[in-house]
Amino acid sequence: MRIDVVTLFPEMVEHAAGFGVTGRARERSLWQLGVWNPRDCAQDARGTVDDRPYGGGPGMVMLAEPLAQAIAAARDAQRAAGVAAPRTIHLTPAGAPLTHARVIELAHAENAGYVLIAGRYEGIDERVVAREADEEIAIGEFVVSGGELPALMLIDAIARQLPGALNDADSATQESFVDGLLDCPHYTRPEMYAGIAVPPVLLSGNHAAIARWRRMQALGRTWERRPGLLEARTLSQEEQALLAEYQNGGRP
Repeated sequence: MRIDVVTLFPEMVEHAAGFGVTGRARERSLWQLGVWNPRDCAQDARGTVDDRPYGGGPGMVMLAEPLAQAIAAARDAQRAAGVAAPRTIHLTPAGAPLTHARVIELAHAENAGYVLIAGRYEGIDERVVAREADEEIAIGEFVVSGGELPALMLIDAIARQLPGALNDADSATQESFVDGLLDCPHYTRPEMYAGIAVPPVLLSGNHAAIARWRRMQALGRTWERRPGLLEARTLSQEEQALLAEYQNGGRP
């Protein structure tokens, strides 16, 4: 898999993509990274990439021409790497909310390659979005200073799903949202910390009881914190019983 990021801060992307699971997956050649600075495609010696918005208002808007040329260069690099049809994604709060299901689709698409547009300022010229973007994705319902952090979050979410990225392959199957629920709480040594003990069931060695407890905690935590996730799925009779037990303070 190859991912190219069009950004005014290529060093930021390069540096952050070198750490943790994302960096390890890159070292293992599970994915490749390219970065493209629209300033390198600017039409003047100053490297101008923005201008005042038509209609007035605060801030600046990224110019269409340098951005479009940087996107074209990224696509050419994708094709040179063997990606037949690279997909261009604009990171923006106006996009469709990113979900775990969409991450899985992106991670496991055949011969996948992505060009991520990381905008800055007040945004990018809408004509670039209309002409170049295949889809728009929002990381959350909030605004940050540019698209670099959302792009890095999307890269990390995709990279950790690539086969061989995680040292324990089961990790990716037991995370939040994999089956539409939040993850259960986790504990490690010592058994007692700040007067709080590890739940006895986790020390029991009874794998069936542990799995049951973890499922109940995942259901209960989702009910408490993200009830909309439960409304979007059909609970089995066993899950309904586990949730009722959680709501009853752990008593059947």
